[in-house]
Amino acid sequence: MTKFSSGTLTDRLEIREAIDNWVLWRDAGDWDRFSTVWHSDGWMVATWFQAPAADFIDRSRNAFDAGLRVLHSLGGSSIDVRGSRAIAQTKMEIVQRAPLHGVLVDVACRGRFWDAFEKQDGCWRLLLRRLVYESDRMSPVDPGASVSLDSELLNAYPEGYRHLAYLQIQLGLQVVNNLPGTRGPEIEALREVSARWLEDGRRTALWSKLSTVD
Repeated sequence: MTKFSSGTLTDRLEIREAIDNWVLWRDAGDWDRFSTVWHSDGWMVATWFQAPAADFIDRSRNAFDAGLRVLHSLGGSSIDVRGSRAIAQTKMEIVQRAPLHGVLVDVACRGRFWDAFEKQDGCWRLLLRRLVYESDRMSPVDPGASVSLDSELLNAYPEGYRHLAYLQIQLGLQVVNNLPGTRGPEIEALREVSARWLEDGRRTALWSKLSTVD
């Protein structure tokens, strides 16, 4: 990735602002402004959702209104820019709180937002967001409580998000089990996609070799 220009400081600041706005507006339920972060044909790929951004916004709104509690926080970003295209990776943490087997738990999942941005009409917007899941843990909100998990179900998912998957399955969500982590063929495929998007600029490059997106 070092062969690509990092773009101007203004480009990088505008991209980072969009990443910050995604988290703040999504967690606050500010859906009108949240929709402005995305291109009209943007896509979202996460444990429980692999579909167009418009559908993701609708489902997130419905879950928010139903009381689902999910919060995001951000760390540093690394942003590569070539012309009107960019790839941004940002350290993040997702915390989801919900009852599990009669016990209220928090699942904290650490990883990265992997974002493909494109600049149109002078504005950087999100074209594809994928998550890289690096580690997670589950803990009861009441430190004196305990919860027993089905080890077979837990171990059916990658180490980076198995506790998050376990909780989401119990909430009735369908969770895929081949999302990228710190190592492995999935993250290598994502690195190749990054290079192809910056090299040739074809949107089809973003979906190649990514088995979770048809």
